[in-house]
Amino acid sequence: MNPSPQEELNRIIESAQRLGVEIDEEEAIQWLTAMAAVQSDEITVDAKHGVYGHKISLLDFTPADLAHFRQVGQIVEIPDQPGVVETALALSGSAAQSKIQTYPGDCDFFERVNIKAPTKAEACHILAETLRHKILNTANGETYRFSEAKLGSYPFDGMREDKPFKKGMPISWGLADVQAGQILVKDTEGKSVALTWDEMAQDPGWTKLDWIVAFPPRKQLANASNNLDVTWEAPDGKIIPLDGQLDPYFQEVYLEAESIPLFTKLAKHVAADAMDEYLEQLEGEVRKYVTKSPNYGKAAKRMYNVFRLKGLYSEAAYLRELFDEPATILYQISALVRTVDEASVGGSEIAPETIVEQFDELILGAIDVLEGAQEKEIVRRLLRLRTLISDPNREREQEVSEAQAELMREVNAFFYDRLMAVPSIRDYIEALQQ
Repeated sequence: MNPSPQEELNRIIESAQRLGVEIDEEEAIQWLTAMAAVQSDEITVDAKHGVYGHKISLLDFTPADLAHFRQVGQIVEIPDQPGVVETALALSGSAAQSKIQTYPGDCDFFERVNIKAPTKAEACHILAETLRHKILNTANGETYRFSEAKLGSYPFDGMREDKPFKKGMPISWGLADVQAGQILVKDTEGKSVALTWDEMAQDPGWTKLDWIVAFPPRKQLANASNNLDVTWEAPDGKIIPLDGQLDPYFQEVYLEAESIPLFTKLAKHVAADAMDEYLEQLEGEVRKYVTKSPNYGKAAKRMYNVFRLKGLYSEAAYLRELFDEPATILYQISALVRTVDEASVGGSEIAPETIVEQFDELILGAIDVLEGAQEKEIVRRLLRLRTLISDPNREREQEVSEAQAELMREVNAFFYDRLMAVPSIRDYIEALQQ
C-alpha cells in the first residue's frame, strides 16, 4: 500500500530534525494532500488575483508580491500589437515559487509571443523589429537598465573580441550591438564577418532579454529576465514554434487573465510527451550541476520540480522547507553581487543610493547567517566591493568573481550536506553522477 500523506510527512520530519531543518507540519501536510489530488495537466485560475497556470505551480505561488512583479513585467514584457502580435506573460523559476523561495536569486519571466504573418520570414522580421524597439525603449531609466539579449545562433566557428565561439551557440547582444544592428566576428580563417540583427532573427533559436531593475521602496535590485517562446501563426491557423519546439507550461504563473485565449490556443499544440521531455531536460540540468559544474543550490531548485512532477512528494516537501532556511540567503547574495556590479557601471541612471542600500542589505544578510572565519572573509569581500561600487572607474571584475566564488562555496556546502543526508535524495543524486 502507498504511504499516507501523514506517513510521508513523518519520514521527512525525521530527516529534517537530524539536520536542524524546521518543518511547518500543518503546511506540509496540506501541500502533500493537495499534490496527491492534482491531475498531471490541470490548469486552474485564481479569479481573485487574475492569475492562472498549472495547479502545481499555483500551489507554490503567493500573490503578496503580485503588484511588484507586475511593475517589473511592464519593463520586460513584449507588448501586444492587435492582429499581429499576441502575448501571454508569466512568472517562472523562483519568482513563480514565492511561497517557498524566501530568497529568490533572480526575477524570471516567461512570455509566449505569437506572431500572425503571411510567411515565416515575415514573422521573423516582425520579431526582430519588435525586440529591437523594446530594447531601445527600455535601454536605461531610473529603475532599470538593459543588460543583454539572446537572439540567433553563430553560423560557424570563430572568434568574437578574442573569445572563441562554436557554431550553434546562442548570440549575446549588448545595447551597443543592438543599436548598431550587427556584431563583428572572425571566422576560422581570420576573415572579418558582420552578423546582422535582422539576419540572425531569421532563425532566432533561444530568445531572451535581460535587465537590471531597481525598486527603492524595497531597497532591492534584481536581474529581470524574459525568456520568449515565439510562435508563427500561418494564415491557415497552423502554429509553428520559431525555435523548433513549443515549450510546456508546468512551471509558469500567468499574470493576466486576459491572455487565457492565447494560452488555450497554444496549449493545444504542446506535444503529448511534453511532460516527459520537460523532465528529461530538468534531469539533464540536475546532472550537470552535480557533476560537470557543481552547484548544489541550482541542483536543488531543479530537483524540486523533478520530484513534484514525478510524484516524489516527500522529497519535494523536504526541499520546500530547505529553501526557507536562513542560510539560503547566500544563494541570493551571490546572484545580487553581480547584479549590483552591473547596475553601477558608467552611464547607469539607477540612483547610487539605491545601489549602496542594496549592498548594505547584502552585508547584513551575510552577518545574520554566517559566523567565525566564513563570516569574516565574506563580509570583508562585500565591504571591499562596496567601496569599489562607489567608484565606477575602478577595476573590480576579479573582486566580484572572487566574492561570488566564496559565497557559492558556502551555498554548495549547505545544500550538499542537507541533500546527501536524506537517503532517497542521495540515491537519486548518485544515480545521476554514475
